[in-house]
Amino acid sequence: MFKVVSCRMIVPNIHVLTVEAPAVAREAKPGQFVIIRAEEEGERVPLSIADWDEQMGTVTVVLMNVGRTTDRLASLDEGQEIPTVVGPLGNATDIEKYGTVMCIGGCYGIGSIFPIARALKAAGNKVIALLEARSSYLFYWEDRYKGVVDRVVHITRDGSKGYKGHLDRLPEIMKDIGEPVDRVIVNGCTYCVARSSEVTRPLGISTWVSLNPIMIDGTGMCGVCRVTVGDATRFACVHGPDFDGHQVDWAELLQRRKTYMMEEVVPLRTSKCEEHSQDVRGT
Repeated sequence: MFKVVSCRMIVPNIHVLTVEAPAVAREAKPGQFVIIRAEEEGERVPLSIADWDEQMGTVTVVLMNVGRTTDRLASLDEGQEIPTVVGPLGNATDIEKYGTVMCIGGCYGIGSIFPIARALKAAGNKVIALLEARSSYLFYWEDRYKGVVDRVVHITRDGSKGYKGHLDRLPEIMKDIGEPVDRVIVNGCTYCVARSSEVTRPLGISTWVSLNPIMIDGTGMCGVCRVTVGDATRFACVHGPDFDGHQVDWAELLQRRKTYMMEEVVPLRTSKCEEHSQDVRGT
């Protein structure tokens, strides 16, 4: 069993969970993920590692509360235990000296791309963190970013902080930076990583994305997480999760992510998540 060190909501619907997992903390590298179960008979949920402390033996993940399992994880209290924290899984992000690197994080990706940005800076790169959200109140870890990157840029759909709009404004943002961007790395929802890749394609900037397809075992045995990259079929769990965003078949990935949409609606509507959403709408 793995003890919960802390669990708290940092912005609406986004929670930071830290657990004791010494074996994972000893081996974790930027870009890898863990698979967690909230209860013995629960489903296996892949979550990117947002931070770790080898000396304390702890691993931190950032999760969005969207269904029964993530609701159960979000409701954990300090001192409680969960049965499964498997990892680190997947391949670490390639960390080299590229020059100027833009790290784009949206939603839970703001958390998962943090150790990547930190490692890139330590490798001698100039690192620009572009944080994306619907509104300013959904940003978090900004002070942490300011301590490890050269510049933090914001973009909000409502214009409440930084640039107004979405990632279609990337060319303008890069122009305002005033120097060429040599590499882009993106973490976040499928739309966020797909749109970033499409925008950077005509700019000719190498763009790498962390994919989050449907996944079960996380070790390459089930094949559920298969994606098409270039002319080849790849398993996100063992060949990724990082891939060249300009080579991913985004239409196929988006379609495959809808496979169990109807089944997912049932537990969502019968879990406390629906009650919570009604409470929020009522206020």
